[in-house]
Parts: sequence; C-alpha cells; structure tokens
Amino acid sequence: MKKLAFLLMTTAAMLAACGNGSTEDSSAVTETGIKEHLVMGLDDTFAPMGFKDSKGEIVGFDVDLAKEVAKRLNVEITFQPIDWAMKETELNSGNIDLLWNGYTITDERKEKVLFSEPYLSNKQIIVTMADSAIETKADLAGKVVATQQGSASVDAINADTTGIVAQFKDGAPLLYPTFNDVFNDLESGRTDAIVVDEVLGRYTMKQKGAEKYKVLADNFGEEEYGVGMRKEDTALKAAIDKTMSEMKADGTYEEIYSKWFAE
Repeated sequence: MKKLAFLLMTTAAMLAACGNGSTEDSSAVTETGIKEHLVMGLDDTFAPMGFKDSKGEIVGFDVDLAKEVAKRLNVEITFQPIDWAMKETELNSGNIDLLWNGYTITDERKEKVLFSEPYLSNKQIIVTMADSAIETKADLAGKVVATQQGSASVDAINADTTGIVAQFKDGAPLLYPTFNDVFNDLESGRTDAIVVDEVLGRYTMKQKGAEKYKVLADNFGEEEYGVGMRKEDTALKAAIDKTMSEMKADGTYEEIYSKWFAE
C-alpha cells in the first residue's frame, strides 16, 4: 500500500508539473519552420538601437523593427539583455535566437553566425571632448583611446592597417563593459579619445550635449548592420529578409527610422 501510495503521489506530482506554468512550447514552430517564440539578445545600453528607457522598458530602433517583423510573421518575440562580449556563445547555445542590436557584419562573425541582409550603414567614428588638441587619427599616438569590449569598434581598431594602434598608450585600446562607461570616462578626462559606432555615438552626444564633443574627420572604417542567427536557421533568415524588404517597400521601415533618427 505504501508503494502504491508513493507511486500515485509521484504520478500526480509529474502531472501537476506538466500542467503548471505556461503551456507554450518554446520549441514549437510555424508551418514555415520558424519558431513561434523568438528570443532576441541585446546589449540594453546600446542607444538608440536597443536600450532601457527611464521607465526601465527596452526600446529602440532595432526593437521596433523586430516587433514589426514578428508581428508580420505572426510569432512572439521577447527581448533578453545579455553580456555582449558573450553574444555568439549565447546564440549558439540556444539561449537566444537573434542578435539584433547594432550588430556589425564582419568576416570573422560570418564564421560563427548566419547574417540577414544588411539593413543599416554605419561607421566607427573617433570622438574627443570639444577642447581636445586631437585633430586626426595620427594625433592618437601616445593617447589613451577607449571603446567597449566585444564590440565592432574593437574589431575595427584591431583591423586598422595604419600602425596607429600600436602607438596608443599601452599599445592597445582601453576596454570598458559598456559605451556608457566609455563616454563617462572620456568626460572625466581618464581617456583622451573614444572609438564608437556613429549611430550610437551621435545619439549619445545629442542626449548629453553635442557641443561638448568633437568628431574627427578620420574614422576607423565603414560597415553595415545585420541580424545574427544560428547557421541552421535558414528559414528564419529568409523570412526576416523578405519581411524587411516589404517594410522598406511599403514605407514602414522609413517611419521607424524617422522616429529614431529624425535629424
């Protein structure tokens, strides 16, 4: 009787566990082979692409694009802040399904992820305080130059062929966890210059007071943003590419773009 009672209790517990919580199957897919619930990974300090606003809500240009794409594909999407330095690991381990946060397309990243078609152009600008004597890339010799770890800015700096990086103070850029930290230490005088995505940089300078900063004519290269997916997610790539193309054709992309980049 004791064994029977234990068996009944165990069976009941298992049934309760199965019925407890959401009935949604995170691995369920649509008829087109796309997961019904997508998780988008992002650095929630990367304004205006994807970031937390004053209310703690995740907003931004990429967030609005992703919501519209998910709506048209009739799937759910949630936004998951991640350690951006671990982004490809998070993607390929299955913790997230998309990297969509000012994610620069590079040859090195193409070896790890599947990219959508490019949807926005960008470049890596050099920013100093307005009263800085630095005027050109060559003037960075002996100076403390900072950027965010794991970012495309680091890749662009390391790919530079002019030889100036070896002349930075300590022979390499100073790396910070977020671009907020990068800007804060530039303002405090702990660094002399920073390298940052132009999209983020100009948005941040506008919020902080653009007159305080100077953007050099030189830069560390032009690039394009894309959506990152796992290599096997070819159906998802095709769906995103097709939907984004339709959004550009019907004016929706331009509406979202104007919301975040009015100037």
